[in-house]
Amino acid sequence: MNERERKAESGKQGTAENGGRERGSGNCEEAGSREQGAGHGSMESESTAGGNPAPESGGRILAIDYGEKRIGLAVSDPTRTVAAPAGHIARRAGKRPPIAEIIRRAGEYEARAFVLGLPLDDLGDDTPRSEEVRRIGAELERRTGCPVSFVDERYTTAAALRTVREMGGTTRGRKGDVDALAATILLQHALRLEE
Repeated sequence: MNERERKAESGKQGTAENGGRERGSGNCEEAGSREQGAGHGSMESESTAGGNPAPESGGRILAIDYGEKRIGLAVSDPTRTVAAPAGHIARRAGKRPPIAEIIRRAGEYEARAFVLGLPLDDLGDDTPRSEEVRRIGAELERRTGCPVSFVDERYTTAAALRTVREMGGTTRGRKGDVDALAATILLQHALRLEE
């Protein structure tokens, strides 16, 4: 068995041993039980688009601005005070959502929760894309055990574009940076609502 096969096999065993949870998820179940005493089951895992979006336990939050071509990411500090851009993930048309890559990034940043932006319509109703985002949130929670919440993301990309322009910058060739900035605006909004 070569090195690649050994790694693949050990990854399968790790997934089976932790009840289907993927590695690199920030170990949310353990963190939740340490911080809450009874596990993360007492936390509200899915909020409405407007209220109490950030899960209540401590640790970093990974925010996700799920776009058609790119997924913008932002991460909070461990005290959940400040949000910072954390890059983006390119999406490929016709391919499955890159959930494994999102989970890998969450582990890299030691995230203990997710906040996903909901692309609602102008009336605040769900759209086909917001329903897709809800499915992705449910899958992230299932695979990692980390709490997931949702925030209305309308106009975050427009706010990010406006911010870049006000600073005298250009978005040419920097669309991924704009998506990460949109995720940062989304996360900062979620952190303010948590206060």
